[in-house]
Amino acid sequence: MRPKRIRTPHGPARAHVHAADDPTAVLVLGHGAGGGVGAPDLLGVTEACTARGISVVLVEQPYRVAGRRSPAPAAQLDAAWVAVVDQLGFPGLPLFCGGRSSGARVACRTAAATQAAAIVCLAFPVHPPGRPETSRLDELDAVRVPVLVVQGERDPFGMPPKRRGRRLIVVEGDHSLRKGVAAYSGAVADWLMSLHAT
Repeated sequence: MRPKRIRTPHGPARAHVHAADDPTAVLVLGHGAGGGVGAPDLLGVTEACTARGISVVLVEQPYRVAGRRSPAPAAQLDAAWVAVVDQLGFPGLPLFCGGRSSGARVACRTAAATQAAAIVCLAFPVHPPGRPETSRLDELDAVRVPVLVVQGERDPFGMPPKRRGRRLIVVEGDHSLRKGVAAYSGAVADWLMSLHAT
């Protein structure tokens, strides 16, 4: 299926819709700062979720659609994300949001605005490499719905602590999350299914 172009306040975004048969929920995922929607973790979670009846939408931010690699400022990323989610149109289905790295931060910051029922963070960048004093944990801690974080054990961007309402899956590898994709992707899909079942 061809991606949908969606207008945002900062230019068009692209939504790649992977529809499940008879979907029971939808998961919207964003990409990392310099990457795209073809990242192995995003594709793995997409495959696992659609197999379990959860439709997945992979969203390309306007700066990527415009051909730029450097991300837009956080306020622009957030506004574009909210605009896309508002226009996707999955009435009656539970909405889950998330993303990898920068996309996970966007999903956390906008969790209330999108009315997401849960957030999935793939390789949440707790701090810039080598700068633990520049923490972004406030973005993660501010989320008031269930959160699942998948983090590489050697991620130079840090390891988030466990918190009530937040599940942490630590996997082999680094920030790329290239190892064990099938195993943790299945765990992500099963976690979302368990939330939907309750």
